[in-house]
Amino acid sequence: MKILVVGSSNTDHFIRLKSLPKPGETVSGGIYYSGLGGKGANQAVAARRLGSEVSFVCKLGKDAQGEAARQSFEQEGLDTSYVFSTDGLHSGVAFILVDEQAENSIAVAAGANSDLMPEDIDRIGNIQDYRVILTSLEIPMETVRHLSGVARRHGIPLILNPAPAPKEPLPPDILAAATIVTPNETEISTLSGVPVHDEGTAVQAASAFRALGAREIVVTLGQKGALVSDGRPGTEMIPSFSVPAIDTTGAGDIFNAALAVGLAERMDLRKAVRFAAAASAISVTRHGAMPSAPFRKEVEHFLATH
Repeated sequence: MKILVVGSSNTDHFIRLKSLPKPGETVSGGIYYSGLGGKGANQAVAARRLGSEVSFVCKLGKDAQGEAARQSFEQEGLDTSYVFSTDGLHSGVAFILVDEQAENSIAVAAGANSDLMPEDIDRIGNIQDYRVILTSLEIPMETVRHLSGVARRHGIPLILNPAPAPKEPLPPDILAAATIVTPNETEISTLSGVPVHDEGTAVQAASAFRALGAREIVVTLGQKGALVSDGRPGTEMIPSFSVPAIDTTGAGDIFNAALAVGLAERMDLRKAVRFAAAASAISVTRHGAMPSAPFRKEVEHFLATH
């Protein structure tokens, strides 16, 4: 059971604060820590911890941060055959502020992530052996387009996490090639043009998004749960789990990773979404993005006791 994750790798720098600063405001008294992150790296590590064989495709700078990332991926048990390096660009970095309500504000400098090109996708061997491909939008859109075409030609299910949401509409060919698109509340609002603030507007937004070409949609709505719209009559809301959240950073990445694992194991979509919701719930009770990713036994215990 092999999963291919194509995406970004960053070094995350966190500051925990009582409140997020407003424009022009300085908030003192923060606590600093750092760790590896990036949507792709978070997803790859989470999928591996949940029991899948995972190949990770990304691009790093030839710097100390890139070398540390590569070593960490190997220690996590990822296949790093397609972790590429580039000259002249630093490895990706992100600066993350987290407040006491577990809300966050993130700034990213893509660096080498912006140099992951379509020709890098063509360097992947035996791509037909992967059961699921997972990607997001912290890499160039042209690379996502090329990857989606490759997935479609080989008949491999592609999960597209459209984050961060692009300012322009997603290209129809990418939407048509993606098996499942997994926006959150903010992203579906941007992509569909329908502001989402509750389950009813989420249903409207999902319907509008499917009209643009998306086949199956899972809208993550935080504490409200996840809305599944997959062509069956009506939609279904999969409830979230009530947990004491301390940091929501990376929760969406862990949700997507767990969804990919579930689908690779041939779970029904709704069962896979519940599995993903459990993994995500565990993650928000911990600090950080990648460090918060749970292991398979933890998720199975959580589901058994909730």
